[in-house]
Amino acid sequence: MDFPALAARNAVTLALAEDGSHDDVTTRWSVPAGLQSQAEITAKQPGVIGGLPVVSEVFRQLDPEVVVDALVTEGTLVQPGQALLRLTGNARSLITGERTALNFLQRLCGIATLTKQYVDMVSDLGVKVLDTRKTAPGLRALDKYAVAAGGGSSHRLDLSAMVLLKENHIAASGGITPAIEAVRAGMAAEGRDLLIDVEVETVAEAVEALHARVPWIMLDDMTVADIRQVVHAREEIAAGHGVVLEASGGITPERLRPIAEAGVDMVSVGALTHSAPGLDLSMLLTGTARA
Repeated sequence: MDFPALAARNAVTLALAEDGSHDDVTTRWSVPAGLQSQAEITAKQPGVIGGLPVVSEVFRQLDPEVVVDALVTEGTLVQPGQALLRLTGNARSLITGERTALNFLQRLCGIATLTKQYVDMVSDLGVKVLDTRKTAPGLRALDKYAVAAGGGSSHRLDLSAMVLLKENHIAASGGITPAIEAVRAGMAAEGRDLLIDVEVETVAEAVEALHARVPWIMLDDMTVADIRQVVHAREEIAAGHGVVLEASGGITPERLRPIAEAGVDMVSVGALTHSAPGLDLSMLLTGTARA
């Protein structure tokens, strides 16, 4: 997945404004104006790296003369004490941008790290680990990029990317079959052809969706036993139709492996982006020289 440069630019602009970077009184009054320096961003705990280009964007907006050199690549597993980036430039600029740069990078590396943990648990089964739309407002593209850096895959980016009939859509439409029929009619009327995913909560609902020949069925909060029944039903009802089964809802590390072994193709995990702890990083000056 390519780094979402435009999303990063917009997010960084807001973050720098939020932090009052144009009026960093502490730095302006304590650090000599002409002081040139070098700094390193270092890992303080093991983790997976994702989002390094966002640091370059922070300093591009703050001071284009700051040089940012990456010392590792995206997706790298790093250890405590390992340097990730080296920054060279005006000391005032480095210090002013420190917190904004770390806020972004710690979050994104944390997401990449948690994603890698989930991915590794089912890598031998060929089951994909997907993110969700449970992302920080305004940071979705960056959050999903970090998931990709950790080896995960992206579910729909936004509401226009595909059809996902969830419980409220189904309730408002009068049931699973009427909802699917209404969506297909709407697509035909607008001349569009989008993937349809239907969320179901019971085996009976899954069977109804299988008979409707939808290409993607999300099994929400189902037990492992029920998931196995749906997998078996797919073989009986929709063999050869390429119906994809996704497990969702409360996919904890403890539940992940049994659910994957039940025969689903994918698991979606909201925790990847809404509950990943930030990776502990630090940025320290390593040398200074007056201009």
